Formats: sequence, structure tokens, C-alpha cells
Amino acid sequence: MASDSSTYDPIPLWINGEAQPTNADTTFPVIQSISGETVHHAQSASSAQAIQAAESSKEAFRSWKRVPHTTRRELIQKVATYYEEHAEEFIKLQMSETSCTEPWARQNVNGSITYLKEIAACVSSVTGVIPQIEKPNTMGFVFKQPIGPILCIAPWNAALILATRGVASAIASGCTVVFKASELCPRTHFEITRAFIAAGVPAGVLNQIQARREEASEVTEALIAHEAIRKIEFIGSAAVGRIIGQLAAKHLKPVLMELGGKGPAIVLDDADLEEAAKFCAMGTVLNHGQICFSTERIIVHAGVAEKFQQLLVKTMEGLGEVAGSAVSESIAQHAQDVLKDSEAKGDSFLVGGVDYSKPLSLKPTIVLEPKDSRIVDEETFGPSASLYVVEDDAAAIERANRTSYGLNATIWSTNMERALNMSKELEYGQVHVNSISAYTSATGSQGGVKGSGFGRQNAKWGLEEFVVDKFVSWHGKATQ
Repeated sequence: MASDSSTYDPIPLWINGEAQPTNADTTFPVIQSISGETVHHAQSASSAQAIQAAESSKEAFRSWKRVPHTTRRELIQKVATYYEEHAEEFIKLQMSETSCTEPWARQNVNGSITYLKEIAACVSSVTGVIPQIEKPNTMGFVFKQPIGPILCIAPWNAALILATRGVASAIASGCTVVFKASELCPRTHFEITRAFIAAGVPAGVLNQIQARREEASEVTEALIAHEAIRKIEFIGSAAVGRIIGQLAAKHLKPVLMELGGKGPAIVLDDADLEEAAKFCAMGTVLNHGQICFSTERIIVHAGVAEKFQQLLVKTMEGLGEVAGSAVSESIAQHAQDVLKDSEAKGDSFLVGGVDYSKPLSLKPTIVLEPKDSRIVDEETFGPSASLYVVEDDAAAIERANRTSYGLNATIWSTNMERALNMSKELEYGQVHVNSISAYTSATGSQGGVKGSGFGRQNAKWGLEEFVVDKFVSWHGKATQ
């Protein structure tokens, strides 16, 4: 297949190894937020077409589940090579669709390549066991088998890396995939599908659809309800996660979810304050705050609060260009509305405010000690955070855990024992010490607790999410 993504315009539905015929009446525009221009169009799937994709995945699963792990590993390795060879195109696609900065797009490409290589390396780590059996002359086997066709619903905010990880993990485990691309970045997501096609993925193993927002819920429910789909992977907001979870429960389907966050950064009194201020600020504004791993709350010890605040303000004031822009007017409006609520309720702004620095780009903002405004426990998805001053470690832990979310947290300290002890008390799936909040590792498990979801991704943990245990016992020859 040609590498030029303009081969397809509008972006088609890809079902059973073929681009489906397009219909001008059912396409939708993909608009770049910072220019307001339509960059291309995409075909919107109907429920019937979504079901067609599910049935294609079911048929392909019959043979794909039997493919040796070496074949699956080689496929993922070839996809990684495709990413390396087409890195600049992946970067341009992300920037054109989501208005992200070049560094953020490049980080997504490099991270995706790392994830793909690690997933390939871990394919053979998914192994069963031979348990002890209490009955004489009997043997037991616990096999790991792929669960079946997977519905992967991917987000736009880390357009490449999150979709790549889910699709690759499922396929590497022996599952087939219906990939529901984001309507905000369908071409970036279609380039993932093209990478798998170029690598030689068999027809039906990876099907891609997308749907305009008005029809997305109907299409998603049709897929979840279909008997072929055996598990759902969803990455997105907690609000939509609840809807997906309810639908999945209705049809008794398991779900792997990574939802929003309200990540705290705890700055202890023995921290390197300059480093802490720099990375807390960057964690707040990176990708205009449109990351579930963003620094949403900063909790600092009283003894160093004044000095830290000075450093934080100075750093935040210089990050306007780094912050970039929102992916859409509605996302920018939500982030601004949260700040306007703080303003209306009398919260103090340590830096920034409710205004845009340019269209769809909010000023990097810190709200000081909010009490009952929306920013206390609502994900802003903008370049803003709240700051709290506490007296001791216990108060810092209590403040950090005072949220419905539990995705990630960071601690700033030069005392490793102190930081590790604190990390055990924090109710989060990830805790990073002396790091930006958006840190992830292809070799470490990733996922949330509480309102941030359940299940784990990355490396062997991600592969295990897409297999099920089957217990088989051998009782020898029957005797009278």
C-alpha cells in the first residue's frame, strides 16, 4: 500500500481487508481547531456496518487464535518498523487533526515504537501453568487462550500511542479487533491500520470504523451488544466510561478502562524546589492539559510553600507557547468554564486567569486553595491546576486521596524511603517520584483505581488483559 495518506479521502471504513465504498451523504468533516479549516473528510459508519466489522472479526478469529506466537511477534515488529519509516508523516497527521505541538506528536511516535517493540518482546511471556491436583493419577492444565474479538475505543488526546498500544496488545495476544477510531483524528488512527496492513495482517484481524458524534452512541451500543465482541477496551473520560460500563454490564461483557484523573503532585520540604516547580508546571500545561496524566493538583509543605510558589509562578509565566492549543472549541470552553466558576466563587489566581492568550489557547493558570468550586475534583483538561499548602506528610496524603479519581500521582523528595512509604498510602495506580506526571514506561503496568478505571496495560500486563484461563484436567483411563 502506498505510504501517502491522501490515497484515501474521505477516510474509509476498513472491513475484512478492504476499504468500503464511500457515500458523500454519510461523511463528516475533520476540522483543525487552530485554523478552523476542514483538513479532510471521513466516512461515518452505520450500525449495520459496525456489525459487519464485528462479524468480520469473529470469522478471522477462528484462524488467528491458532497462529503461532512467533508469527504474531513478527507482525508487531513489522508494525514498529513501519512507524520508524513513516515517523514524519505520523507527526504531521497528529498536528493537522488535533492541533498538538510538534514535540507532543513526536513523543507519541517515539513512545508508540517503544511500546510496539516491548509488546512484541513479551508475546511469549503469556504462559499457562500445571497446577497440583488432589486426585491421584490426575493431571491439570491451565491454558491461556485469547478471549475473542475486541472492541478498542481510542481517544484523540494521545492519538497515536494509546490506540497503538490497545490494538497491538489485543492482536499480539491472538485476538482480533474492531478499532473504533476517534472522530477528531480518524486519519491518524487510519494510519495505524495502514501500518498493520503493510505489515501483513490478515483480512478481518483488524477492522476500523469511525462515526460522527451524532451517531457514535448508536454505533457503539450495536457493537457492544453484538455476540461476537467479547471484551471492550475504552480510554476516555469518566463520564463516557460510565456509559460504556453500563452497556457492557447490560450485555455481560468485561471492560478494560483507563479513565480521567485528578493527579496530585506532592512537594515535600526536602524536595529540589526548582526541579519540582519546573516539572509541576510542565505537567500542568503539556498538550494544553489534555492528558489524563496531567498535574491537576499541587500539594506543597508549608515550610517551603512561599519559595516554591515564586518558582512555580515564574515557570508558568513562560510556558504559554509550550502549552499549545485545545483540540476543539468545546474542549477549550469546558476548561475555561471551570476557571470561570473559580473566579465567580472568589478563588484566588496565583498566575494566569480565565482569558485566552490566543484562540483556543488558555493562559497557564494556578488556582490557590479552592474550596467548593468545580476545579476541586473536576478534570479540567486545560493548562490549569489548583495549589494547596499542608503542614505535614499525613495532611498531604489525605489531601491527595480526597478525590474520586485514582490514576497517577507524583512525589517530590530527596528521601527515597520517605517517598516510597508515602507512595504506599496514595490511592493511585501509578506513583512517580521526582518525575513529570505524564511519565509512562512500556515495561511497567499502567492503569487506574477508583474512578479512573480498572485493568492494566503495557507489556505482559496488557497482553494478559486479552486472554482467559481455561482449566483442563486429565484423569487417565477410566477404570471399573
